Amino acid sequence: MTMFLNTIADHCRNQPDKLALQFIDGAPITYGELAKAVNRSADYLLSLGIEPGDRVAVQLPKCLPFIYFHLAAMQIGAIFLPLNPAYPAAELRYFLADSGARLLIADAQDQAKLDPITDALPDHRKTTYLYKPGDSGANWLLDYSPERQYALPSDPDQTAMMLYTSGTTSRPKGAQISHGNLTANIAALHEAWGWREDDALLHALPIFHVHGLVVALHGALHAGATAVLCPAFVAEQALELLRSRRFTVFMGVPTMHRRLYQAAGGRRIDLSHMRLMTSGSDRLPDDLFFGYQEAFNITLLERYGMTETGMNLSNPLRGERRVGSVGMPLPGVSARIVDPETEAPLPAGEVGEVQIKGPHVFKGYWGQPEKTAAAFSADGWLRTGDIGLREADGYFTLKGRAKDLIITGGLNVYPPEVELVLMEHPGVAACAVIGCPDDEWGEQVVAVIIPRAGATVDAEAIIAFCRQDLAAYKAPRRVLFAEEFPANALGKIQKAKLRETCCG
Repeated sequence: MTMFLNTIADHCRNQPDKLALQFIDGAPITYGELAKAVNRSADYLLSLGIEPGDRVAVQLPKCLPFIYFHLAAMQIGAIFLPLNPAYPAAELRYFLADSGARLLIADAQDQAKLDPITDALPDHRKTTYLYKPGDSGANWLLDYSPERQYALPSDPDQTAMMLYTSGTTSRPKGAQISHGNLTANIAALHEAWGWREDDALLHALPIFHVHGLVVALHGALHAGATAVLCPAFVAEQALELLRSRRFTVFMGVPTMHRRLYQAAGGRRIDLSHMRLMTSGSDRLPDDLFFGYQEAFNITLLERYGMTETGMNLSNPLRGERRVGSVGMPLPGVSARIVDPETEAPLPAGEVGEVQIKGPHVFKGYWGQPEKTAAAFSADGWLRTGDIGLREADGYFTLKGRAKDLIITGGLNVYPPEVELVLMEHPGVAACAVIGCPDDEWGEQVVAVIIPRAGATVDAEAIIAFCRQDLAAYKAPRRVLFAEEFPANALGKIQKAKLRETCCG
């Protein structure tokens, strides 16, 4: 199988004048220009002493230099670490320290916040600050050095990227994604979703996340197609662009699809010319599935993936896209349902844990061999922690999450991260963080707090306190107060009962 980066290099060489990337109303970037910008970015990384295996962290807004450095780092054998621009100092410090990142590329407007962090990190070599790049990013490092070619990584087991994810009882873990993992997953999606060179993707997702970076952007570049990027998702703008017939592919999360549906305002807008519109990162509500059919004359394709694997399952491009189902395994992927206690495979129709196997499954967690071992069954299947069932005809349906993960707007929030911050507040004696259903966001983060005796605590002040150390999407949107929590005989909070009480 031809490696992912080699496929892009082939497109750059064979169709240099083909449009590769463009921001809305921005300068067009051809595949030939993309190759030059990436090579010059690679020159810059090498001039800083970056070597194969070094971690290169990038915390930038959605922009062309983010993409150039992403491809350049992988091209020279470094490990690319994308970071959400919304991460505050406390979270960023952890990611940089845990990964041992040698280089951080960041926005110049964040220098005052970042310098005290990076100066204290022993493994950190340099921070490069970019002024907010506009759409003229095609000229990034244009005069830095002569254009050079690089031998692309050839070992499929070499780590290409590190994406942080976490469980409900630990700090975030760096999932190591190899070049082989990326190649296998993109090749499977290419086959399953019928990517073509003449596709045009309207890219409205964030690019620090596996959905926007790997599934969407990699998918387009692997196909030799065109990706037109929105700096941020604005439903009214996106809807007008989709109806313009310029695009054939769109990928979103349920929150985005809800806003597109609302932007239609009851009008029937024919989007049947769209070849593929997918939904992922959270369950698509049934009413939105049918609402799209009525309003837009198109059926959304729902699929299932995770940080450690990329995509695993998908409803078919041609065939029944079943409401409530995440479809069937992608080519080369195996999926099964097992008893959560014994891990014995279960027959069709019985609910258990979803387990995954295939060449797209990650290498392991950075520096955490015990947690890597715990992530896999004795016979080598990845334990996803998701609960679901397989129907007799092979379609999978998810029923919930074994761990109390909250997905809001397509982004993961792990309650212990929020609870650790809440317990730093002097007025909080105990807390529990849960996800409650929300029509717009899928779920909203709700904090339930037992105040300290004699303390006066205010909900808005608690939310503001959390936002000092947490990204805004992780901070509670609602704070409730309680005298006690429902608990089992061992004193463990029963969050299922808490949700029943607080989410009504």
